[in-house]
Amino acid sequence: MPFCNRCGVQIEDGKNLCNNCAAADAGMQKSSGSSNGGSPRVLAGIMGILFGGLGIHKFILGYVSEGVVQLLLSVITCGAAGIIGFIEGIIYLAMDDRKFEETYIRNHRGWF
Repeated sequence: MPFCNRCGVQIEDGKNLCNNCAAADAGMQKSSGSSNGGSPRVLAGIMGILFGGLGIHKFILGYVSEGVVQLLLSVITCGAAGIIGFIEGIIYLAMDDRKFEETYIRNHRGWF
């Protein structure tokens, strides 16, 4: 099934308009079944594990306010709040692409 390159949401076959971001033919592409089909799962997971305290994984997913909160918590706790990003990185990598996309891309779940 095709995915919108602009927002990563799955598009119904035969449609040229993304219902999520209203992009008309915004670089629609067929998913190859790999994580390269528009899902930032692997990148966000690795960044969460390596740089969780900085909130980089939140910014990758488009969660700016959550990323700023994560960064501030890490500064206030002298880095101890970085465990949150580490755990979230593991959660991201343990999920399959469909569940990740549904939970974090479509439903915009900001924490865990």
